[in-house]
Amino acid sequence: MVVIQSIHSALSNTAWLFFLIIGLWGLFRAIRGQAVNGNYLGAAFIGQLIFIVQAVLGTLLWLGGYSVGIARPGIHLLYGVFALVFLPFIYLSVLRGDDTNRAQWVLSFTTLFLFGIALRSIATAV
Repeated sequence: MVVIQSIHSALSNTAWLFFLIIGLWGLFRAIRGQAVNGNYLGAAFIGQLIFIVQAVLGTLLWLGGYSVGIARPGIHLLYGVFALVFLPFIYLSVLRGDDTNRAQWVLSFTTLFLFGIALRSIATAV
């Protein structure tokens, strides 16, 4: 379980860095007037996969009793669940397949928001 805990910890740093990078990349694309393309959606999908792996590892740690050291495990869990559902919700419910420049703005702010969620999730785990 210690190995899973260290992977979960390292992957959390990967998550916030990744979402910061694709958020800034999305802003750059939006400012230039570009629409959403497959490269950006692929990067967002990879970010979502990072959150899915984080959720699986976090669930294993929780089932193994390793959530005892977290000061506010409920808030940490809430951030994790929110991170899992927010990007698919925005893409499927708000954008509904839109790939215009407006969608690029929405997705870039969404990924930057998920960057903040990842940081807050880390802060609740310490």
